[in-house]
Parts: sequence; C-alpha cells; structure tokens
Amino acid sequence: MGYALVLLVGVCIAFFFYMYKEAFADRVLNQEITFPNFPESFEKVTIFFISDIHKRKITSRIIDDVKGKADMVVIGGDLLEKGVPIEQVKENIEKLKTVGPVYFVWGNNDYEIDFRLLDVTLQQCGVKILDNTAVSFESQKGDRFILLGVDDMNLKRDRLDLALSDAGKEGFRVLVSHNPKITVKIKPEDNISLVLSGHTHGGQIHIFGYSPYEKGRIKKVVNTNTTILISNGYGTTALPLRLGAKSETHLLTIRKG
Repeated sequence: MGYALVLLVGVCIAFFFYMYKEAFADRVLNQEITFPNFPESFEKVTIFFISDIHKRKITSRIIDDVKGKADMVVIGGDLLEKGVPIEQVKENIEKLKTVGPVYFVWGNNDYEIDFRLLDVTLQQCGVKILDNTAVSFESQKGDRFILLGVDDMNLKRDRLDLALSDAGKEGFRVLVSHNPKITVKIKPEDNISLVLSGHTHGGQIHIFGYSPYEKGRIKKVVNTNTTILISNGYGTTALPLRLGAKSETHLLTIRKG
C-alpha cells in the first residue's frame, strides 16, 4: 500500500513537471501559407508572430532561431498582464527589435495596467501600434502588402471598419487581432486573406483531450476567403502549466501559390 502511494505521488510530480516544461517551451513553428492573390513582386513576406507573452521573458534561444529570417515582428496582444514590471516589457521589446521592426495589437490583459504608460513605452521603444489602423508596404512594381490591426474585442474597442478605411482599397491584406472571434465581423468584400490571432492559449490545459478552446492551428474560415492562424501563445495565464497545447511562436512565410 505504501509503495503504491509513493509511486502515485512520483507519477503526479513527474506529470506536474511535464506540464511546467510544456508551458516554458521555446518553440518556433516554421510555417508557410500560399495565396493565389499574393503579389509576385514581393516574392515572399516572412513574419515572426508571437502572442500572449504575459509573464514570460523572451529567451535568447527564441531570438537566435529567428534573427535574420523575418521581415517584421508582430505581437498579437497580451504582451503583459497585471504585476509584470514595465522594465521587463522593455527588455522583451528590445530583444524583438533585433529581429525586425515591431508591430503590436492590444489584448485584453494589456489593459490590466496603466495602458497609457504601456502606450508611451511602446512608442518610445519604436513599436508601431495597430489600434484600428493599418500600415502599407509597397513593392518596386507598386503592389501593396497591408498589415491591419484592431484593438481588443473583449473591451469592445475593436473597429474593423476604421482599419479597413485606413488600409485603402487595393493590396494584399493581413489582419492582426488578439481575439480570433474577429472573423465573425469579416465580410468577403473586405478581401482579408489572412488573420493572425491568439488569446485562447490553445486551451492551455486539455483534460482527456478536452478543453473549452481548440488547439492552435491554421484553418480556413467558413463563408469567407480568409485563412486564420490561431496561436497557442508563448506564455500562460492563471497557472504556469500546459497540457496538449505546448507553448509556441511562429515564423510564418507568405507567398504566392
């Protein structure tokens, strides 16, 4: 009886450490998505996408994996949460800036601190905030690659209409939204080819394979010509544990195909 109890305790401890290790994994998924309407004059665009950092410090291992490979860095919201020092945020941003120019959308947890302080900090660090706005890149042939971003849906601060207006009428469009539910507001005529999102943590902990949220993945959106990437995210919320939804970041290459 005593041996069985010791064995059970040992298994539980090992399982706990496995979940802890999954939560703090440094994983970069190299993914490629092709679109028939992607402008050939760009050849390709590569984005390092990281979402839901929360309390984590970005490691040098992650940076070394992607440095020199990405055209830009996109932070998909929840850069922090309540209790995270602003100095830690600055350190994370400075690391990401070594990879490429940094773009950011607000997540619900970003508003848990003085969001004005975060806004000023990001601007001082040279981060472009996409708060219902868009930024456009033009090829030598005049084709446009457009990155749009909406503010947090949970707080009803999102205005996709304003981002679309800022984007203009022509160009290949990628929308960044912390919350993947933004897809319910996308219309076919919006011509948004790709959505980058996080928020759900891929369910974070799956018990017997079940969680309220699906695991992170790339999928097509029904009734629109849109593809969405939902990330498991880099950090965790509540408990620093994961099961069935390992921590992840993304080196995403977009090209014509």
